[in-house]
Amino acid sequence: MPKPPLTIFLPPSEGKAPGAAGPSWAAGTMAEGGLDQARATVLSAARAAGATPPPEGVCPAMERYTGVLYRELAWATLPVAARRRGTAQLRTVSGLWGVVAPVDPIPFYKLKMSASLPDLGRLATWWKPRLTPVVADLVEGTVVWDLLPLEHRAALDWRLTRPSRRVTVRFLDGDGRLVSHWNKLLKGALVRWLLTEQPAGPEALVHFEHPLGYRFDARTSDLGGAEPVAVLRAAP
Repeated sequence: MPKPPLTIFLPPSEGKAPGAAGPSWAAGTMAEGGLDQARATVLSAARAAGATPPPEGVCPAMERYTGVLYRELAWATLPVAARRRGTAQLRTVSGLWGVVAPVDPIPFYKLKMSASLPDLGRLATWWKPRLTPVVADLVEGTVVWDLLPLEHRAALDWRLTRPSRRVTVRFLDGDGRLVSHWNKLLKGALVRWLLTEQPAGPEALVHFEHPLGYRFDARTSDLGGAEPVAVLRAAP
């Protein structure tokens, strides 16, 4: 199967829909099946430590995650073609599941990538050698849009991957300060645009317009090299 032209990485949502009826999580039901043994190990350790709820029913990840970023992405309202692309191109990096595809069936859970568990230690460190080879296969030759916060980025060793480019994005307010309050909302809008427009690279951000007034800032962006940094800035 041909590689998708881009791969997008997001953090999970702290807000999650409550439990669902039906079967509990089982191996062999998620897109990246090679991580199932690692997932089972983390799940067992987390439950033994009381760090996540007991087993319950599953639902697709895009129905489970309900935080600001995912509400702004509004997966269910995307055009069918954009959702189809998103199923292949979009991955959520998770402390419990490693990586999660949009339609992967997952239960309600609470476990941060920055957490530490008995016998495993800090999850970002534990996941790194297990997650990096899987991600390397996913991203080879694609344009990666890395929208991960630092705690999730720490679970990957990008030096061992070979995307064509890895784009990070910074959001600045009108005074040039990093945006924190609106960051998740802005990321959700950006991901929706990426899945709909399928840009060839960060240069296409000149066409991205956010209702809050954030636009591509060519002056402070650095698009040269394999790891460009794109800046979206609010009007002063």
